[in-house]
Amino acid sequence: MKTRGTTILAVRRDGKVAVAGDGQVTLQESVIKHHAKKVRRIYNDKIIVGFAGTAADALNLSERLEAKLERYNGNLMRSAVELARDWRTDKFLRRLEAVMVAVDESKMFLISGNGDVIEPDEGIIGIGSGGVGAQAAAKALVKYSDLDAGSIVKAAMKIAASICIYTNEEITVEEL
Repeated sequence: MKTRGTTILAVRRDGKVAVAGDGQVTLQESVIKHHAKKVRRIYNDKIIVGFAGTAADALNLSERLEAKLERYNGNLMRSAVELARDWRTDKFLRRLEAVMVAVDESKMFLISGNGDVIEPDEGIIGIGSGGVGAQAAAKALVKYSDLDAGSIVKAAMKIAASICIYTNEEITVEEL
């Protein structure tokens, strides 16, 4: 799936995690919104999710993840696996076009409709059109700076916005 119009970045450092998303919404070749919020807190503000893809599909998946979290008492790993299983096998859900990042105080996952539930080795995930650039910038900042997680996602997202035409500098950041 080719996702355009979104960059989401999650970074864990020194026991803290930050998730950032840009605010640009693109329809074909036009920017139609500059201040969209693609990162939000769910499950009593204990989980942060960020999504790339169509907004309605991403919100649907976010609500489904929150229902799984309620069912499994906030266990993010179990909830993510169950959501990915449903997403892959359900006739309706298979059509949803989105990718999610979900984090809590100790876990970080990329969740996709292919059944993927991926926990990164280095505590950094970038998704969406500018995800690779944001992730590369974050890796360099983690290795060569003393910045905290929130500062890293802000700086890395600014770098991604400078090179990705589908990413802007109107960034939303949530931290745990």
